[in-house]
Amino acid sequence: MERLRTIIEGRASKAGLVFDISIQLLILFSLASFTIETLPDLSEPTIRFLHVGEIITVAVFTVEYLLRIIVSRNRLRFVFSFYGIVDLIAILPFYITSGIDLRSVRVFRLFRLLRILKILRYNKAIHRFRVAFISVRNELTVFLAATMFLIYVAGVGIYYFENPAQPEKFRSIFHSLWWAVVTLTTVGYGDAYPITVGGRIFTFIVLLIGLGVVAVPTGLIASALSATIAAERGDRADNENGRS
Repeated sequence: MERLRTIIEGRASKAGLVFDISIQLLILFSLASFTIETLPDLSEPTIRFLHVGEIITVAVFTVEYLLRIIVSRNRLRFVFSFYGIVDLIAILPFYITSGIDLRSVRVFRLFRLLRILKILRYNKAIHRFRVAFISVRNELTVFLAATMFLIYVAGVGIYYFENPAQPEKFRSIFHSLWWAVVTLTTVGYGDAYPITVGGRIFTFIVLLIGLGVVAVPTGLIASALSATIAAERGDRADNENGRS
C-alpha cells in the first residue's frame, strides 16, 4: 500500500514520475478531443476514434480517482477536498451523458473542460502559483469585496448621471453594472459610454480607480510568488548543506 501511495501521490520514484506525466498527457488529449468534436463534418472513423479515446481517458481517470481514495489516509477528507472534487468532475459528465441525448443533460459535458484543473496537481510551476495564491488569499478576499462594492457604486453613479440622457443604454442600475465592470477593468468595449459632463468626470474617476483594480491583485500575487520561489530555493540549499 505504501509503495502504491508513493506512486500515486508523489514523484519520489521513477514510476511516480511516469504516472504523473501519463496523466498530464491524457488531460491534454482529452481537451484536444473535446475541441476537435466541435468541428463540422467529421468523418465516421474520426468520431469513433474520439469516442474510444474518451472512453479510455475516463476509464483511466476513474481508476486514478478510486486509487486515490484507497491510498488516502483520510478518505472522506480527500473526497470533499479541492482535488477530490476536481477528479470527480473530470469523470462525472461522461457517466451522466452516456446513452442520453437530452440537451438539458448534455450541457454537463462542458464540465469536461475542468479537467485542465487536474494539471494543478502535477505541474510544479502551477503548484507555486497555488501556494502563492493561498498565502495572500485573505488580502485577495478583502480586495474582491472592495471591488464588488466599487462596481456597485460605479453602476449607481453612472446611472444617475446618464439615465436622463441615454435611457436606452442606462435603463437601470442593473444595466449600468455592465458598464461599471467594463470600465473598472479598463477593458472599454465602447458599447456604452457617457455623454454628459458629469458622467465623463465620474468616468475619469472610475478609470483611475480601475488602474488599481488591475494592479493590486497582480502585485499581491507577484510578491507572493517571489516569496514562494525564494522559500523553495532556501529549502533546497538547506537540504544540500545537510547532505554535505
